[in-house]
Amino acid sequence: MVIMPHSIQIHLRRTPAENSSSSVTEFILAGLADQPGLQIPLFFLFLGFYVVTVVGNLGLITLIGLNSHLHIPVYFFLFNLSLIEFSFSTAIIPKMLMSFVSRKNIISFTGCMTQLFFFCFFVFSESFILSAMAYDRYVAICNPLLYMVTMSPQVCLLLLLGVYGMGVLGAVAHTGNIVFLTFCAGNLVNHYMCDILPLLELSCNGSYINVLVIFIVVTIGIGVPIVAIFISYGFILSSNLHISSAEGRSKAFSTCSSHIIAVSLFFGSGAFMYLKPSSVLPLDQGKVSSLFYTIVVPMFNPLIYSLRNKDVKLALRRTFSRINFS
Repeated sequence: MVIMPHSIQIHLRRTPAENSSSSVTEFILAGLADQPGLQIPLFFLFLGFYVVTVVGNLGLITLIGLNSHLHIPVYFFLFNLSLIEFSFSTAIIPKMLMSFVSRKNIISFTGCMTQLFFFCFFVFSESFILSAMAYDRYVAICNPLLYMVTMSPQVCLLLLLGVYGMGVLGAVAHTGNIVFLTFCAGNLVNHYMCDILPLLELSCNGSYINVLVIFIVVTIGIGVPIVAIFISYGFILSSNLHISSAEGRSKAFSTCSSHIIAVSLFFGSGAFMYLKPSSVLPLDQGKVSSLFYTIVVPMFNPLIYSLRNKDVKLALRRTFSRINFS
């Protein structure tokens, strides 16, 4: 459990119309730990994670953009997955790094709600783009002759609009659920970012309806993509069992392995954080476990898709060859 420093002061501005409640204009993010000896090591540790995340995702984006043989649907979605993860990390980690070097890591109310909005937007977008990638793998394995027709540019664009549309809906639902609450329990957020549950804990007029909205929206955001992914892989598995040669089955499975790992990391960590009762996972432990999907997953996914993908490795070699000959 993280012990809050006694020196942190709660900044509240009371309005005349509020006798027993108060209007918060800024929040203080508690961060991960308050031990002075850990601040600098943690700063450099997470700075290193962020650099790897940025280089990995921007590198994959650049690689896909520069190599024409990667301009096919599967890499179109991978391009957007890397873009989402880069943006996701950038919305969270720089502010988090400030908590290690600042005496008080203050964020305005507007800034906090903005961070919450983009956090939810990128989480929902990643959730649904992973399901779109599962559908792409289903078409590639179960209907290979019709792949380019089924996954036409128009279909890919519609799927991408659906991904970002669900991202906006999820972000609006969560942010709207929090933004009108009254925060009278203080303004010290027991987290390194403006997340849903720590903010709800500070409210004095939150009710079971707010909790229900969070549960429903999170269940939709995780449940619908998971169902779509399971259905896609159910058809893939069925099709794979009908392939006579072991080499053919292995090749079909290898095209899905990177995606299966990415799905397991993302949905596993997200479900562990949000679909467990607070009695099972207290907020102090929850903010540590949330590091997994906010930092570790965006950092590992470019490595997973690079190291386990022959096309990406070939594109990387070609790109380096062009640089060496130029």
